[in-house]
Amino acid sequence: MVLAGLVFLLLSLAHSSAQQTAKRLILKDGSYQSATKWEVHGDRVRYYSADRAEWEEVPNSMVDWAATNKYEKDRQAGAASPEAIALNKELEADRAARDANAPQVAPGLRLDDTNAGYLLDTFQGQQQLGRLKQDGGTVEHSIRKTIFHGNVAGGPSQIFLAGAHASAQAHAPLPSLYVNAGATPDAGRSSHGAQPPSLPWDRFRIVSLDLRPDKRLVPSIKNPSSGDVIEQENLVKTTDEQLTGGWVKITPVAPLSQGEYALVELLGDEGINLYVWDFAINPDAPANQNAEQASQPGMPAAMDPPKLKGR
Repeated sequence: MVLAGLVFLLLSLAHSSAQQTAKRLILKDGSYQSATKWEVHGDRVRYYSADRAEWEEVPNSMVDWAATNKYEKDRQAGAASPEAIALNKELEADRAARDANAPQVAPGLRLDDTNAGYLLDTFQGQQQLGRLKQDGGTVEHSIRKTIFHGNVAGGPSQIFLAGAHASAQAHAPLPSLYVNAGATPDAGRSSHGAQPPSLPWDRFRIVSLDLRPDKRLVPSIKNPSSGDVIEQENLVKTTDEQLTGGWVKITPVAPLSQGEYALVELLGDEGINLYVWDFAINPDAPANQNAEQASQPGMPAAMDPPKLKGR
């Protein structure tokens, strides 16, 4: 009985000591891992979790070393030092702002650039987040106005994208696309300086592209005031979700066939934005360059992106 009590006391003291010596491995997304120690091995950081009492890993690129070192310096100077308190408040404020403006769509993957489009794909069983290049198309008919990222086609138009294939390749037939509906640099301005009417958040559509030699054709777009929009055979049925920070998630209702696609932005009576986010469905394509991989088990936990409403 005495021996059991002694063992319990020793374990309690060890646990207390571990809690007291726990440090914070602060990540660039504002979160942190409580750890008693860590080691850097190339592009990975191996740390001993103070919460779970086991070794875990994160990519080195995810660690905010400046914030980590500053926090540890302040901690050693005294847990209640003004600097440590101020840093804690700063981290909490950064985390709140991140949660509001940069939704997390998979473990460790956030929408951090409001001027970019994103493609959430699955490659070799691993979720990946890649950026979509917004390509400017050429139109046969006369150009009426310049708005948002580029020119706008008014009336029936045929828009061509250079090249036979998009640079972004989705390997899964049901990718999710993300764009920010309110962060376009020139939003609200036309070439005449007039303010166009406010546009709905769910103004984005996925269309399948017609292939031509060395280029791709965006289906015919007509002025919405005439009652006609995108040709129905090229229109992909989607579900749209409004996230925080102005973000919109667009997901096909049914799996997409292998081929070339584009996410287009409808601009009311102005037609469509000639700059579209093009991508392809190709399960045999190589990995997308510069795509970020979701965290593995043992890394920071996933958090669902805050949702506002669906369409």
